[in-house]
Amino acid sequence: MKPTRVTNAIRALRFARGEMTQAELARRIGVTRQTVIAIEQGRYSPSLEMAFQIARVFAVPLDDVFQYPDTEGENQ
Repeated sequence: MKPTRVTNAIRALRFARGEMTQAELARRIGVTRQTVIAIEQGRYSPSLEMAFQIARVFAVPLDDVFQYPDTEGENQ
């Protein structure tokens, strides 16, 4: 599986929210802990719906959770 270029701040957000566990986040968005681990490590990109659910759990905008690097030479 090819790693994603999307980065995220899930780990930092979990710790900023009283050290929420991966299991607690997984429960709140309806996935397994292994899915949360894979997303945090950049091995898996969540669906758009799941990304919004994660942002909602932390009460932050989507782009505070996920970032996609600006790439030179891409068509705008």
